[in-house]
Amino acid sequence: MGLFDFFKKKETTQQEQQALDTGLEKTKDNFFSKITKVIAGKSTVDDDVLDDLEEVLVTSDVGVTTTLKIIERIQARVAKDKYVSTSELNNLLKDEIQKLLAENNSNDFQSFEYGTHKPYVIMVVGVNGVGKTTTIGKLAHKLKQAGNQVVLGAADTFRAAAVDQIKLWGDRVGVKVVAQAMGSDPASVAYDTLRSAVSNGDDVAIIDTAGRLHNKVGLMNELTKIKNVMQKVVPGAPHEILLVLDASTGQNAIEQCKQFTEATAVNALALTKLDGTAKGGVVIGISDQFKIPVKYIGVGEGVEHLQLFDRQAFVDSLFK
Repeated sequence: MGLFDFFKKKETTQQEQQALDTGLEKTKDNFFSKITKVIAGKSTVDDDVLDDLEEVLVTSDVGVTTTLKIIERIQARVAKDKYVSTSELNNLLKDEIQKLLAENNSNDFQSFEYGTHKPYVIMVVGVNGVGKTTTIGKLAHKLKQAGNQVVLGAADTFRAAAVDQIKLWGDRVGVKVVAQAMGSDPASVAYDTLRSAVSNGDDVAIIDTAGRLHNKVGLMNELTKIKNVMQKVVPGAPHEILLVLDASTGQNAIEQCKQFTEATAVNALALTKLDGTAKGGVVIGISDQFKIPVKYIGVGEGVEHLQLFDRQAFVDSLFK
């Protein structure tokens, strides 16, 4: 199985579904305990129920804008059907969330044109502490398991720990790491990584970048420089700019997404630490607000716990 087969995988396996169900337990428990209180003693979905449901969604980190959109849709269906029982509310909510994710192209990654690019270059961005380096290591493992030759570029040269962590992951999953001394020019590391990838015939190059949310102009200039240097080696690189966000930070993840999308052309998202939070609703809000595909989710600490995001499986798990 090669790189393109891995990315075109359309069905969640039983093992992955089990990991997803376990990873979303805290979000699910929090979400449905609140909904149970909303409908207690009610027989129909009325304005009071919808007001309370709005509060549930906002406090579950779905976000105000996305929450209002969902509530408006449910209101329209309630008005059309005249009588909607509270027992039907979960199905209504599930249906509208699925539609929303579908509209936001949250599962369209399998239609990306990977086949024309070798090496396929992924530039990974995100602040420190969100699980960026861990996500890189797990993604490298997934790609190698699928039969691909992968190289990692340790271009976060501002922290010695970042370079060391990338090297540890390289050793752990058995992929080459290109690194320079701490404080080196990140663009130089990216350049060397792609030259190595081209000369070795690697399938994928994954470039780490500094996890600092300094002023947007500085961030934009730094990332633009890295991109420009990489394009001298591989025209069109990077093919993917992957923003890693920590789901457990809730609305802060949305703010980080805003900052990074204003600084560079992010075209894929990874949401980490879903297993350790009750704020999994942020996946829905981010997908809706930014119209960028959520491509990977982290549902556990194990190397096997990085999954391709499957909106159907995600919503099914949330409403089980």
